[in-house]
Amino acid sequence: MLQQTQVKTVIPYFNRFTKKFKTLKSLSKSNENQILKLWEGLGYYRRAKNLLASSKLLVKKYNSKLPKNIEEVKKLPGVGEYTANALLGLIHNQPKIAIDGNVKRFFARLLNKKKEKINYEELIEFNKKKIFNTNRNADLVEALMEFGALICKPKDPKCGVCCLNKSCKYFKSSKKIITKEKKMIKEKSYDIFCYLNSNEQIALTKENKISFLKNFNLPEIKETKKISKIKSWKFLNNYKNSISNLKLNINLYYKFSNKKPSNYNWYFLKNNKEFIPSFTKKIFQKVSTLY
Repeated sequence: MLQQTQVKTVIPYFNRFTKKFKTLKSLSKSNENQILKLWEGLGYYRRAKNLLASSKLLVKKYNSKLPKNIEEVKKLPGVGEYTANALLGLIHNQPKIAIDGNVKRFFARLLNKKKEKINYEELIEFNKKKIFNTNRNADLVEALMEFGALICKPKDPKCGVCCLNKSCKYFKSSKKIITKEKKMIKEKSYDIFCYLNSNEQIALTKENKISFLKNFNLPEIKETKKISKIKSWKFLNNYKNSISNLKLNINLYYKFSNKKPSNYNWYFLKNNKEFIPSFTKKIFQKVSTLY
């Protein structure tokens, strides 16, 4: 849940989720709709699908236990190098380092090198030199991530109070290598077309071209290409929407019709108990003003 999402946002979702599913086995017996409904509003819904798939695999193949081999852990849906190392460190207390942006920045400063020149082998050398020699590997994994967020910050690092400043080459060097961290923001424009009927319903389909919401119900969406006139469609409004590093400029169109394309289904705009992504809910709010 914390992947690209702030802790304060995650906490209420985590509490509801763990209250509903107290064991891995109970989670594995749930279905996708249940999981997505609990996840609704949190975004990045692929995480929820991968979590469910991983729970089923762990229960069926590994007797509800996390494997101790990193290659086996990486076979779990959605688990890559970073997550695998974090899990093995946190759960099995293995001497692992989960390398995220904070950790990369921390080691780049410690070595006074560019982040691009830091590799995993160099980090292992630190362990050989016993700089971070410990039996509390689980604590070390978490501490490194938190240290990069709270002490070795992107801007204005707290070098004066850092417990490692005596061995930090960045702190001691007169030629400090500054780590630049730029988040690439992409901007795209989309035209969204909403089929509405007299029963306060909207027609949605899973067949859409927006990669971050594939396999989720959406109205018809097309990337804007200088449309001079759209026959039979009425313009409702323009609004902005941001998702991670993507800024969306959206033109919303609609038309009333009791007929819908064959690959669409009708959904009630109000009192809908099915899972609806936040992106689509915002469209619901916009078109609801037409009734």
